[in-house]
Amino acid sequence: MKEKVGQVTAEERSEIQQLFERRNGLNELAKILTPENDALYQKLVKDMGETGTKFQNWWDNMAKKYNWKSTPNGHWEINFETCEIFLSE
Repeated sequence: MKEKVGQVTAEERSEIQQLFERRNGLNELAKILTPENDALYQKLVKDMGETGTKFQNWWDNMAKKYNWKSTPNGHWEINFETCEIFLSE
């Protein structure tokens, strides 16, 4: 079940969309990269951690700014086209 709980600005949407796309790209790269290439592997792990933290911080900051409804088993989703935020359970 999805419930609309808010909206963000186009600029805010662009921030999370960039992080979302970067996180997905890093996850795809992680599927093909092996630990044998240690330098690149370490850079990937570091970048994945930093991107994940920025991604979560965006959600935390926006939830606080806009006072979005939340539930223990729920998570927020964004519609990139409309900038609407939904709570999914």
